[in-house]
Formats: sequence, C-alpha cells, structure tokens
Amino acid sequence: MNDNDKENIERMVAVAVNALEDIKAKDITVIDTTAKTELFARMIIASGDSNRQVRALANNVAVDLKEAGFELLGSEGEDSGDWALVDAGDVIIHIMLPAVRDFYDIEALWGGEKPSFHAGAAKPWHAADHSPSK
Repeated sequence: MNDNDKENIERMVAVAVNALEDIKAKDITVIDTTAKTELFARMIIASGDSNRQVRALANNVAVDLKEAGFELLGSEGEDSGDWALVDAGDVIIHIMLPAVRDFYDIEALWGGEKPSFHAGAAKPWHAADHSPSK
C-alpha cells in the first residue's frame, strides 16, 4: 500500500467518524486490519442508543462518504436497526445497539479492544486526533 492509498483510507475514516459523531454515536472504535486481511484496511465500530439512531447513523455515514467522493459497495441491516453495516471497500463500518455489540464482540475477533459501556469509561475516537496531517 503506497502513501496515497494510506492517506485516502485515513481521509475515508475521518469522514465516516465525523458522520458518526454528528449523530452522537457512542464508543467509536477504529481497528487497523491490514495485518489480518487484504479485504479491507480499517474497521469502524460504533454504537447507537436505539434502532432509529442506528439507522440514522448508517444513513449519515453513507451520505457523507458519497458526498466526499467515495464509492460505497453496499450496506445492510438498516431495516431492523439492531446492526447496520456500511461497506466502503477499504473501510467497513459496523453500527450496533450496545447489547448486540456486546454479544458479538467483533472487536475481539479483529484485535481491537472491547469498549466499556459505562459513561466516561472509554476514551472516544475523534477524527481530529487522527487526521492524516498528524
């Protein structure tokens, strides 16, 4: 992966995380998956407080990524709102209700750290802290 690809991926992550933060997603986690798979480079996992918020978060991520010029490969789960997935190729975004996220614990599968679902226990991920210029 060249520097241009890395910068593009980080920009995509920043757009997706900003879209999640706009709708008040909780416990945003970004996992670098480049050492584990060639299918995608980053996985973003976030929680929503209700089915309606999960759907709104997925929609906002999809809209913002498209507006930023990124192509979406697909999305799933918006109907139920328990777990929505937005596939942007190099970046996969999972948005879940906290109970669903806790049950499946996909962070453990991909080498990330499981968030504590207690207020203030986990330091949230902010796009500004991880901009490509840092």
